[in-house]
Amino acid sequence: MTADRHADDAPGHEGAVAHHLPDDHAHTDEALGPIDTAVWLAGAAGVAVGLVIAAAFALSTGAIG
Repeated sequence: MTADRHADDAPGHEGAVAHHLPDDHAHTDEALGPIDTAVWLAGAAGVAVGLVIAAAFALSTGAIG
């Protein structure tokens, strides 16, 4: 039993191996756009408000303090 029974097996349909070879998707040299500071600040503010709300819940249920 030295021969590999599955040496010539091809996965799936014909051409499936070629489909799964490495490709160049998303590897362009295009520069990214500018950072949208207002959106990032709004997101950070939302996280801060969420933490304040979570702390208020924790204080009201006695989990803290």
